[in-house]
Amino acid sequence: MNRYERLNEERKIIDKRKRVAAYCRVSTDNEDQANSFESQQRYFKQYIEYNPDWELYEIFADEGISGTNTKKRKEFNRMIACAKNGDFDLIITKEISRFARNTLDSIYYTRDLKKHGVGVIFLNDNINTLDGDAELRLAIMSSIAQEESRKTSERVKWGQKRQMEQGVVFGRSMLGYDVKDGKMTINEEGAKIVRLIFHKFVNEGKGTHVIARELREEGIRPMRVKEWQNTVILRIIRNEKYCGDLVQKKTYTPDFLSHEKKYNRGQEEFVIIKDHHEPIVSRELFEEANRILDERSLSQEGKTKHSNRYPFSGKIKCGCCGASYVARYKTRKDGSRYKAWRCNEAAKHGSPHIDKAGNQVGCTGVSIRNEDATHIMFLVTKELKLKQTKITKNLISIIESIIAMDTTGTDVEKLKTQIAGVKDKRTKLIDIYMDGNITKDEFSAARSKCDAEIAELQSVVDSIDKQQTMIKQQQELIQEISDAINEIVSGVEYDDEFYKHILDKMVVNDKDNINVYLNLLPFKWSYTVARSINCPHEGQLKKALAPERNISGASVGTEELARRL
Repeated sequence: MNRYERLNEERKIIDKRKRVAAYCRVSTDNEDQANSFESQQRYFKQYIEYNPDWELYEIFADEGISGTNTKKRKEFNRMIACAKNGDFDLIITKEISRFARNTLDSIYYTRDLKKHGVGVIFLNDNINTLDGDAELRLAIMSSIAQEESRKTSERVKWGQKRQMEQGVVFGRSMLGYDVKDGKMTINEEGAKIVRLIFHKFVNEGKGTHVIARELREEGIRPMRVKEWQNTVILRIIRNEKYCGDLVQKKTYTPDFLSHEKKYNRGQEEFVIIKDHHEPIVSRELFEEANRILDERSLSQEGKTKHSNRYPFSGKIKCGCCGASYVARYKTRKDGSRYKAWRCNEAAKHGSPHIDKAGNQVGCTGVSIRNEDATHIMFLVTKELKLKQTKITKNLISIIESIIAMDTTGTDVEKLKTQIAGVKDKRTKLIDIYMDGNITKDEFSAARSKCDAEIAELQSVVDSIDKQQTMIKQQQELIQEISDAINEIVSGVEYDDEFYKHILDKMVVNDKDNINVYLNLLPFKWSYTVARSINCPHEGQLKKALAPERNISGASVGTEELARRL
């Protein structure tokens, strides 16, 4: 038997027993589908056992998961991984709609499996992906299955909207309301908290941050979130359900294949029903709370320029606890308002104390007025302009030292001479071997040694050539960096947008120690915010004082040069 005949025999032996996996899925968790699920598994087990050329590898099964995409189908994804690993040779499944209702997924996975030598047999559709015309038939059948899914989705959405119009509630229970069988009933325990929040906000005039902190301190637990935050309070005040109205379709699903929900910004019609259920707060109280919120909010035009309004957002840090500072609007005695920045930990919990859960909360971090922070940035940028040449020179010298290349001790011509010598030695080896002075094994070993030496020397020459090319580019790179630094240093303006981009962080340790770090510049500026000596009214007009500083050092924090007034 020649080797070709032997290979044919081996192929027949390999083909004789195929390792077969089965895949089944049901879309819902109801009892009928569960029975179908069990029967599918029994059917596949028997079907594989009756075939003498097959042996069962494993039955992969997903229960209660949609087939329109494969992201959440754990068993399906595990099956694909096993197939690619060569654990089995064939997959059998009932029909295309059980495998995937997405045409793209059907084609992609069956094609990918075929590359790994694994076929898929769809029993009801009589398709074996290893057949020549399988992909065309699969595309047609999976497109039909996908279209059926789309029609089903449209029917479900239409039915849900009709139910919404009749007042059926789609959603889960919330603070103050229990939702069951599409109806909302008041949960008095949660309703008391909702009424308390509206009372504190409207009647006591407290802000959302203060209300959240007081609820935390009173040990009142929120629903579905870890702790009370101002955003949770805002959502409650804005939620029209608390005054008895119902608005549905606030979210929608644009793609029935991905099932991804998006906020409805007018893409679909809302379903609005006034006085749908028993309210927790009066309509008058609800409208007054939202009027106050609207007054405190900035204009819509301002909302679109959030980054311009808050150039220091996330950049002012507390030197005591490390938390970021948050913006707060405060009112002076004369009624005028101003913006200040306060440690978020202090804003949420107040002064340091032990809460009811035994945790250490709060912070002593001091606040800083927005105008003081802005003036500090003005002084920093002014300092940059005054010492522009020195800063640029120091930074360029640092960069040059980093990217400089050491090519001392490397003589390319000498290396090339060595390569030529080794090549000559290799040529002479042939003559020595032909004269019978060395054996074939000795010749091979010596030649391999010469080849390795030549390759090593040549790699050194190549690296030096590349290095020389990079050195030529180095000056161009340094010039580009120098231009960029000059643009940063010389382009300073008293402008919020510029401060937002140049500021890395501002660390407020206390009133006498405020440190500023800029992007790309490895230096630290230290400032003191002092009270004006001649100020007749306490709490008015502070000024930020620039210290004398030495920027010759390259490391951050090498000198503390803050000077008090």
